[in-house]
Amino acid sequence: MGAHPDDLELACGATLAKLVDGGHEVRGLVMSSGEVGGNAGLRPAEAQQGAIFIGLGNLRVHDFPDTRLESVSNEMVRLIEEEIHTFKPDVIFTHSAHDQHQDHYAVHQATLRAARAHHSILCYESPSVTRDFDPSVFVDIDGYVDVKVEAVLSHRDQAGKPYMTPGRVRGMAAFRGAQAKNTNAEAFEPVRLLGSAIGDL
Repeated sequence: MGAHPDDLELACGATLAKLVDGGHEVRGLVMSSGEVGGNAGLRPAEAQQGAIFIGLGNLRVHDFPDTRLESVSNEMVRLIEEEIHTFKPDVIFTHSAHDQHQDHYAVHQATLRAARAHHSILCYESPSVTRDFDPSVFVDIDGYVDVKVEAVLSHRDQAGKPYMTPGRVRGMAAFRGAQAKNTNAEAFEPVRLLGSAIGDL
């Protein structure tokens, strides 16, 4: 679950690509076309390009109001509930509660409500997380950093933003890798996690 068209690639693109290569079907939901932060005519198509590069089986970009997702909380909950009922995911990825972007927080809250009976929810790291973001689950993404970089670069409309650069993406992967006593990693806060849900990642 992402609030904006580039959120999934930035936060957990390498993990999603690794899951795809491991034989899992991965789907994505994006709640807005990102019209406030960019060109709504371009961003959904760029999100589709990023999803194809990662290997997602399906990505749906919705048109809930960018920067005002809290105003459609109930609608997002219903949408996420429908997707969970249809797809029956092993694990759900969403934004962290420790995120200062109001849309990210709104998606986090809607996901928790919709997935209240689900056994595995991991919250990912966006560029706007606060210092309270405290991950305890790390996924080894050695061999997938380049995939993440290319998926992020699919979002050409956002190219001027500092967190969209290859250097920043690689730096964050190395930072979290060092925390995990590895080379490169992506970091997650578990709401709850059944060990078998993500296998040997």
